Amino acid sequence: MANWLSPQEWEALRLSLRVSVWATLASLPLGLLVAHALARWRFPGKQVLNGLVHLPLVLPPVVTGYLLLLTFGRRGWAGQWLDQWFGIVFAFRWTGAVLAAAVMAFPLMVRAIRLSIEAVDGRLEEAAGSLGASHAWVWLTVTLPLILPGVIAGMILAFAKAMGEFGATITFVSNIPGQTQTLPSAIYSFLQIPDGDAQAARLALVSLVVAMSALVLSEILARRIARRVAGRGAGRA
Repeated sequence: MANWLSPQEWEALRLSLRVSVWATLASLPLGLLVAHALARWRFPGKQVLNGLVHLPLVLPPVVTGYLLLLTFGRRGWAGQWLDQWFGIVFAFRWTGAVLAAAVMAFPLMVRAIRLSIEAVDGRLEEAAGSLGASHAWVWLTVTLPLILPGVIAGMILAFAKAMGEFGATITFVSNIPGQTQTLPSAIYSFLQIPDGDAQAARLALVSLVVAMSALVLSEILARRIARRVAGRGAGRA
């Protein structure tokens, strides 16, 4: 593939994979917490939280990117604070692309995990708790193994969404080759120049292959984990 793609195309692919992996991993802890809260807890403002989580799905991606720029840009209230105290800069950096991709992919991850948690029989958790196990131990030993297929599915969906993210990313971090130019941004750039159709087509094919591979892998992993969980449950019975 390195010989098939030009250096610029290869760099866009590597950056997209890097951004997508980091966006998925960075979103996972908060995604698990939010999904569990929405599925199990009752608290004031629950519907507001649910709406905020799913807001990136209904907002135009450009609006989401603009809000990120206002918040985490060098002049944004959070961006100034992070830059001044920790030296962390998101705007026009690859880390900003990670943040934009994570925000856009977060609703898909949370929804998949939440549905898995809601499908778990609460009596199993109550039984473990009645034996003296703490809430954290019950979650690690009972809930988490049962929802692993949903967690895997959520991570793969988030990864695929991050790979295809364009609007929020280009608004927040621009389209700088070698720094913030991901696959969708590179495809857009090639379509704007004469005789760039062939390069755009190659990257579109690469995007299709990566996305399909991720979906197939998620299905395989989810089925294997589900079989293992079912086998353990039958063994205990």
